[in-house]
Amino acid sequence: MIHSLEVYHQGQLVFFSDRNWIYPLFELEKFLDKTEHPVQELVVYDKIVGKAAALLMVYFHISQVKAQLISRLGIETLQYFKVNFDYQQIVDRIYCQTEEILQKEMDPAIAYRILKERIQKIASDKKTDRY
Repeated sequence: MIHSLEVYHQGQLVFFSDRNWIYPLFELEKFLDKTEHPVQELVVYDKIVGKAAALLMVYFHISQVKAQLISRLGIETLQYFKVNFDYQQIVDRIYCQTEEILQKEMDPAIAYRILKERIQKIASDKKTDRY
């Protein structure tokens, strides 16, 4: 895997992002809005899948996930929503505020809203030099 997030359709790379944190998944959302590829046929490769990433993928109706590194909360979430996944390495936790904030959340729509608000706040803080 070259990029932080890669999306394949029938073995062909159709989308990628090199950003970090949760930004690639929000870029993926924009791609999904425009693509003609059926979402259920896409395979998402992500370097790190924690609970936040797992909930976003569920929210976007991604059905196949391949992770280089995944947290136990990410696994529990993908299993709960019956998403096909595999991974190379498992960790107990991803030490990130996002994983903490969403630790007990299981509603993908609520998680999406929380994450979207966090991204907007960070963008706002950067504009006002409070970041």
